[in-house]
Amino acid sequence: MLLEENKPLAPLTTLGIGGPARWFAEAYTESDIAEAAAWAREKGIALFVLGGGSNLVVADPGFEGLVLRIRLGGMQTSRHGDSICLQAAAGEEWDRCVDRSLHEDCAGLECLAGIPGTVGGTPVQNVGAYGQEVATTIIRVRAFDLETQDFVEFTNGQCAFAYRRSRFNTVDRGRYVVSCVDYRLRPHGAPNLRYADLQKAFPQGSNPTVAAVAKAVRRIRQSKGMLLVDGDPDCRSAGSFFKNPIVARERVADIAAQAGNPPPCFPAGGSDDRVVKLSAAWLIEQSGFSKGYARGSVGLSSRHTLALVNRGDATAGQVLAFAKEIAAAVEARFAIRLEMEPELLGFAKGAG
Repeated sequence: MLLEENKPLAPLTTLGIGGPARWFAEAYTESDIAEAAAWAREKGIALFVLGGGSNLVVADPGFEGLVLRIRLGGMQTSRHGDSICLQAAAGEEWDRCVDRSLHEDCAGLECLAGIPGTVGGTPVQNVGAYGQEVATTIIRVRAFDLETQDFVEFTNGQCAFAYRRSRFNTVDRGRYVVSCVDYRLRPHGAPNLRYADLQKAFPQGSNPTVAAVAKAVRRIRQSKGMLLVDGDPDCRSAGSFFKNPIVARERVADIAAQAGNPPPCFPAGGSDDRVVKLSAAWLIEQSGFSKGYARGSVGLSSRHTLALVNRGDATAGQVLAFAKEIAAAVEARFAIRLEMEPELLGFAKGAG
């Protein structure tokens, strides 16, 4: 396995900022993962796993450990009763995985079309959008355990999925390197049309295909600057920078009274109907930050207030400072603390 020194990381992220990795390597096989982990362990340095770089903010000085970029490839499908299992290697581009499910005319991933990144990141963040999340389809995650130095497998229940959470980014953060994920899909199944914008795109009574819904999702994402398009300045971001907060249902009336208009609310997922999910974008706008708001080299997307964009030569420090300013304004007005969604690399503990 080839080891590189002082590898620039900014070009490997969608935000395009940050310093170099002291050590860098790419894993094309599971053996490469084990070898890299053993090398980092022997040298006593930290190991960070890099996928598509779409949900990452790298510190300006960079990272002093080993960055391992996952490049494992391959996808295959198999029939299991009335469902189809799509098995994908962690280094595969996520959108290619979605396209494979559409090619098989399977429901389960159609609303997740156009999301940047790789397969390996989907169980970590419990990737979701437009009324769908991978927690509903993942049946197996294979990963390398950095503590035991062995490959292990997890069932869906063992992943401890919640909104934008899993065991891999909470209690076991940094312990596992995902190498493969299996998704259970519904052949010829009805697409998910829970999201309001999709319901507008497909009037009641229509019967769209999963491919048509995925196409509509990509169109919506592009209208919000959330689809990677070469040359689009709004694409120099880490996607949604804040998670939609979950609050007690009884608080909605108070928030509406404060703002003078009702906030957009969505089901929070799970069985607890006493809580709802609020739109972080709406909270940000109501706190004085509009689309296209600029603060020097960093600003908000001209199409979506949830995306912080690098306007040319922004630093990681500037991005984080701007994010904290936004979060502080929302908390001051609504007493709601926004949680940052991207992963921070090379920052001091507690920087986010």
